Amino acid sequence: MDKKAYITEEEREKCRRVADAFAELEDVDVVVVDVGRYGFVKLQYYTPPTGFENDFTFTDSQALFNDLWEEWLYTQLIMLARKMKIEDIDYDDIFRQLPEEKQNELMGRKRHFAEAAGVEIK
Repeated sequence: MDKKAYITEEEREKCRRVADAFAELEDVDVVVVDVGRYGFVKLQYYTPPTGFENDFTFTDSQALFNDLWEEWLYTQLIMLARKMKIEDIDYDDIFRQLPEEKQNELMGRKRHFAEAAGVEIK
């Protein structure tokens, strides 16, 4: 019986580079795991003894990049909102309240991640 692959070897390598580029997300309970022929799985919100609360499967490096970028950006915005004592504001509102320099710094990180992952920003 042939085992079906859900991701090409080329796409698997691209996803590996994306996962490696965003490795720092492990500090906030987001882990990306290579699950072989099934692609890559993003696991988040680990709680013992039940394990991870969320899991998402990816077979496309661009989709994985976009998801991890949003995860990274939202994490940064939450931390900044806490420092600024902002509560109950959505991500877009928090971003708009930041100084232009900080907005540019955050968006510059997207370019950094894209270069590290070898993907184009879309």
